[in-house]
Amino acid sequence: MPVRNAVISRIPILPGGLVNAHLIHGSQGAILVDAGLPGTERRIDSALRRLGLSFRDIKLIVITHAHVDHAGGTAKLRDLTGAPVAAHVADLPYYRREKAMTFCPTGWFGRLFLRSGLMYEPYAAFEPDILLQADEALDLHRFGVDGVVRHTGGHTAGSLAVELGSRDMLVGDLISSGLLLGGIALTDRPKRPPFEDDPAVVSAVLQRMVLAGGQRFHMGHGGPLDAGDVERHLRKLSRRGALQESALPLR
Repeated sequence: MPVRNAVISRIPILPGGLVNAHLIHGSQGAILVDAGLPGTERRIDSALRRLGLSFRDIKLIVITHAHVDHAGGTAKLRDLTGAPVAAHVADLPYYRREKAMTFCPTGWFGRLFLRSGLMYEPYAAFEPDILLQADEALDLHRFGVDGVVRHTGGHTAGSLAVELGSRDMLVGDLISSGLLLGGIALTDRPKRPPFEDDPAVVSAVLQRMVLAGGQRFHMGHGGPLDAGDVERHLRKLSRRGALQESALPLR
């Protein structure tokens, strides 16, 4: 029987909430949401040990999108855990390393960060074991959790989010909080992430989640935020006309 009130633990890939992975865990095992940067599997191992778990307790790895700070450790972690990897077909060319990613900066920090080259750091190619198509959803009951993985798009074409029966939403980079990339300080203040393919899609998805009863939003950078924070962020975007911005993809 699925664990309705499974616990969500943030795994700090980098300090201060700068980059986060998350673990959904209960009596029937665990689901890892995002795999962090290449070479950070030791941080995930340490977090598991603190919870009394090991790599073999992970039953599924969900990758929210193909950016290096979320997908970079996937191949290694699949080897260590033996768990299947779930991802979306729209980001498949990037997981296979067949195509270079493009980025749409949302402001000055995104443009500056791209010049550092860090977002272009290579990582080991992998083939997802569970490849979601179009708007197909993945029911997590068979992995012991009351929830579903849904396609959102918006941040990247293949972005995914995990929506739990507890009304926790694990949204990857649909929203962030804090300073610069996210985290560090002021983590209760929501903002747009440094990069975003389609802000109108992101806004619509976040609105749907709030209207559906989402209460806590867990993100890849900063957070978590409550539904009121997300609603205020959406109103702010609407007032500023941010959803009408158009940024050209950069390489």
